[in-house]
Amino acid sequence: MFHISNGNPYESEQECMLVGLLDQPEKFSGKLQQLDEAFGGKLTELVKTGDISAKYKSVAVIHSLGNTPVKRFIFIGLGRKKKLTVARLREAAGKASKKLKDLRVKSFSIALDTFTTGEITAEKAAWTVSEAFTMASYEFPGYKQKSNEPKVIIDTITVFTNEDKKTIDFAVKTGWIFGTGVNRARTLVNTPSNLLRPSDLAAYAAELADEYGFEIELLDKEDIEKLGMGAFLAVNRGSGEPPYMIVLKYQGKEKWTDVLGLVGKGITFDTGGYSIKPKNGIVGMKTDMGGAASVLGAMEVIGRLRPERNVVAVIPATDNVISEKAFKPDDVITSMNGKTIEVLNTDAEGRLVLADAVTYAKMHGADRLVDVATLTGGVIIALGLDKTGAITNDEEFYQEVKEASKKAGEFIWPLPYTKKDKERVRSSKIADLNNSPGREGHAIMGGAFIGEFVGNTPWVHLDIAGTATTDKGYDLGPSGATGVMVRTLALLAIGENKQE
Repeated sequence: MFHISNGNPYESEQECMLVGLLDQPEKFSGKLQQLDEAFGGKLTELVKTGDISAKYKSVAVIHSLGNTPVKRFIFIGLGRKKKLTVARLREAAGKASKKLKDLRVKSFSIALDTFTTGEITAEKAAWTVSEAFTMASYEFPGYKQKSNEPKVIIDTITVFTNEDKKTIDFAVKTGWIFGTGVNRARTLVNTPSNLLRPSDLAAYAAELADEYGFEIELLDKEDIEKLGMGAFLAVNRGSGEPPYMIVLKYQGKEKWTDVLGLVGKGITFDTGGYSIKPKNGIVGMKTDMGGAASVLGAMEVIGRLRPERNVVAVIPATDNVISEKAFKPDDVITSMNGKTIEVLNTDAEGRLVLADAVTYAKMHGADRLVDVATLTGGVIIALGLDKTGAITNDEEFYQEVKEASKKAGEFIWPLPYTKKDKERVRSSKIADLNNSPGREGHAIMGGAFIGEFVGNTPWVHLDIAGTATTDKGYDLGPSGATGVMVRTLALLAIGENKQE
């Protein structure tokens, strides 16, 4: 799919070429002077008339009309050089990539040196543009009757660069791997719950294990009962679908030490149980396994890149539905670690399944934990739809997660986690914990409850209820699932990386 060339980008026959434009020029010079000369200075004229602009995220399609072997150019405005960051480049490249879809091209090329600055090396630019293209071109196939119009698939991407070909090839493929991990997670989240049951999620994990050599453990209901995962079992009690506790292990070091635990909420559909959701709130609850999808997407990236890290992924997979067997408000249940829980809200089920999941991750040797969950509507009220809420018991570890999220361009914001918050989740008069102490600070209460099962293990909780999906298309993807936190988790697991 990818070809790296040290040749002259403007002298090779290409269907379409992406060209970056920094700082509004009065005339083409430097890297683009040769191209302008091929056009007889006409590109400079188009700049003067505003048909080609360096304004950030402007996109202009120019046909060469035989002036060069490249048939068409897509000029991407990158704004002012001193303001260009990897995050801004990613979004600009994503917007331009959508134009490729409109043009229905089967191949395109990238004049990589036009996307570099003093801060953004060719290697960073290659990773970023590749990642942006992969994410922006995503489509969920859906289930409509297929039209007779043939689907156009881009099968060749040529990257022209003056840098070392092997280095750029690795960067381009890495960007594609990250983008592919995001897209796989998006597809899982977009899939209807009747087509993605807990058993299907387990089967998908088994496919990843087979493809990337992960060690896998799939605990069925009998196994879960034997281990005493009462919180997880309570949520599943009303369902006709069996639960699965999914465990994937990647061992990148000789010894199973310094293990990063990734825990993802895998509620394949959430009715709210007897604390049933209203008719408008229940639509879209197929996405309540967004945390599980993020973890699986990150594990695919890890499996492809093979870092020298040890990672264990744990996913509690079940739905939360109503039947005569379903758990009820006022029930008292016993978690895997022995703590009893008074259930005051069956729609606060995510924290229950995660309680047993983080306990089990620790049993598998996790020295640090990140849990990812579409946990609370409260985080949307607090932070809106564009920020992931975070809670931590370890500031140093949180800074690592925050740095990874910054490099991924996935914004997280810390919520306070105090002694009084811990006291509130311990406020039950008849059990050790209360799963729903009230609406005040709802997002904090959800995370604080999980924290009761983490103990002293360094831990970060990520509430993606607002960021896991979007109602509108954006530069890096369509409406629907976003695949948020796949890249953050993968960068965290990989450790040293070259993104800024």
